[in-house]
Amino acid sequence: MNESMTDSHDIILKLVHVCYTYDDGTEALKGIDLQVRRGEKLAIMGANGSGKSTLFLTLNGIHKPSKGNVLYNNVPVDYSRKGLLALRKKIGIVFQDPDNQLFSASVTQEISFGALNLGLSEKEARERVEKVIEELNITSFRDKPTHFLSGGQKKRVSIADILVMDPEIIIFDEPAAALDPKHARMIDEIIDRLSEKGITVILSTHDVNRAFLWADRVILMDEGLIVTEGTPDEIFANDEMLLQTNLEKPTVLKIFKSLCEAGVLDKKLPIPHAADELEQYIREVTK
Repeated sequence: MNESMTDSHDIILKLVHVCYTYDDGTEALKGIDLQVRRGEKLAIMGANGSGKSTLFLTLNGIHKPSKGNVLYNNVPVDYSRKGLLALRKKIGIVFQDPDNQLFSASVTQEISFGALNLGLSEKEARERVEKVIEELNITSFRDKPTHFLSGGQKKRVSIADILVMDPEIIIFDEPAAALDPKHARMIDEIIDRLSEKGITVILSTHDVNRAFLWADRVILMDEGLIVTEGTPDEIFANDEMLLQTNLEKPTVLKIFKSLCEAGVLDKKLPIPHAADELEQYIREVTK
């Protein structure tokens, strides 16, 4: 994204030619330039091994770039222990596997850990924890050991871990991975509510239907590079790039395109992003 296209005050996170090489010599990121707007809903997509997870670990300081710079609120990231603690209070990651994140004996203890580390009084920490437990509908299993929870419950607790810190940015790495449809919808609804509150949300997903419906902007990665970015309409119209990154067109878009080619719908209609929008078009022409 060209900085002239947006006010620099709107840029909450900026990467300038960021590279990252693992100890075994694997070049996971090969010069990433990226600007994230405050309050943006950003989907990052690409095949496994394209660099998405490494990028996320670089965004909140778990990985320090081999080259290049990461800026948060226009200030370069401070990689001292104090600087990283401050950064991770404001940029949280919800990992694909919640077992990599949860470690406390009970759910309430797990969520309380982050709040107490903020230096809040015990009363303030308790109030924050109670608010998050209620918001994410965790009350019924708040006293359970974390290792006894279902996958969907663990995912909610891992989100609560981050949310209790009052972050500005939340990063989700494959948030619906290994969840049944009911719990996947529940996590999608939580993410929607976070976006509505003005939190900047960045997520990786292989679900083209979700990205097409939800995102303000989609970024496609391949072999450690950003190969293209744009609105969902722009990205999912780019057949060449979808093929390169092993992605398909969203179902709604495929059906809409087929109906336009068959002359059932007018191709000048606004592109539908959800099934109910497409159904409304079809109802109009079949009256």
